Amino acid sequence: MLFRITVILLIGLLTSAAYQAFRPPPPKICGTPGGPPVTAPRIKLRDGRHLAYKEHGLPKDVAKHKIVFVHGFTSCRLDPMIVTNLTPEVIEELGVYVVTFDRPGYGESDPDPNRTPKSLALDIEELADGLGLGSRFYVMGKSMGGQVVWGCLKYIPQRLAGAALIAPVINYWWPGFPADLCKEAYNLQLPQDQWALRVAHHAPWLTYWWNTQKLFPSSGVISRKRETMSRQDIELVSTYGGGHDLKQKEATQQGEFESLHRDMMIGFGKWEFDPMDLENPFPNNEGSVHLWQGDDDKKVPVILQRYIAQKLPWIHYHELPGGGHVLHFVPGLIEGVLRALLRGGK
Repeated sequence: MLFRITVILLIGLLTSAAYQAFRPPPPKICGTPGGPPVTAPRIKLRDGRHLAYKEHGLPKDVAKHKIVFVHGFTSCRLDPMIVTNLTPEVIEELGVYVVTFDRPGYGESDPDPNRTPKSLALDIEELADGLGLGSRFYVMGKSMGGQVVWGCLKYIPQRLAGAALIAPVINYWWPGFPADLCKEAYNLQLPQDQWALRVAHHAPWLTYWWNTQKLFPSSGVISRKRETMSRQDIELVSTYGGGHDLKQKEATQQGEFESLHRDMMIGFGKWEFDPMDLENPFPNNEGSVHLWQGDDDKKVPVILQRYIAQKLPWIHYHELPGGGHVLHFVPGLIEGVLRALLRGGK
C-alpha cells in the first residue's frame, strides 16, 4: 500500500512539473502592477484591448497618403525603417504620413490570446478609424508583418488604397503550394527551425516549452543564428542594424510567449484562407499590390514567393538579385517601394 501511494505521489509530482514546464507564464501587461509602464499613445479597441502606436512623416491632416506599417518578428512600433531611410525632402515630396504600431503582445499593445490572421486585419482597420485616416489607407509590412498584409487583402480589401509586402514570411502549410516544391523549400531551413515550425503547426501548445527548453536546439531565427542570414544581411546589419537588441527588448517586454511564440503559432498554424486564392482587390487599377523579395533570403525561400507571384499575376513582383531578408536596409529600397506603391495601378 505504501509503495502504491508513493508511486501515485511521484506521478502527481511529475505531472505537475510537466504541466508547469509546458505552461507559459502570464504576460506582464503594460500599465498593470508588475508590468512595464505605458509610455506610448494608445487607442482602445472595441474588445477593451489597447494598441500602442507612433506617428511619423507629415501631419495626417496635410498628408496626401496615409500608411499603416506592420512590423516584423522581434520588432515593434519603434522600428523606424520606413522613415529613417527617407530624407525629409522625399517625405515632403511624396506627402506621406506613416503610423507604426505594436502588434498584440508586442511592445506596449495588450496581448490577444485569441489572435488570428482575421483579428489582426480588423485591429488595423480599427486603428486607422481611431486615428481618422479616412476611408482608404495603404498597408506595408515586412517579414512577419508582411504576412499580416495577406489578412488585410482578405478581410478589409475595401479599406485599402494599396499594399506592399517586403520579404513576407510564408506558411509551409498553405494548401496552394505543390507538395514537392514546399518540401524542397522547407528542407532549406536549419533542422532546428524545421522542428520549431513543426511544433508551432502540429502542437502549438508545446511552442513555449520547445523554445525555452535546453534539451534540443530551439528556433535559430529567435536566437539569431548566423546561418539564418545571407551575406548581404550580415553586411547590412553590421552597418545599419544598431539598436536591434534594444528594440527586441522593448518588443518582448510583456513576455516572449504572447509576442514571438504566438507569432509562430499564428503564422505557421492552420489558416482560415489560402493567400493564393485571393482575388485582385483593385480590378480597375485604382490601387496596386507589390511584393519585394531577395533571391538569397535564408528565412523565406524565394522559390515559394515566385510561385505565389505566378499564381497571383495581379501582384507586382520585385525580386532583388543577391538580396537577403533585411531588404529595408538596402539603400534606396524603401523610397523605391513607396514610389511604386503610391503610383497605384498607373
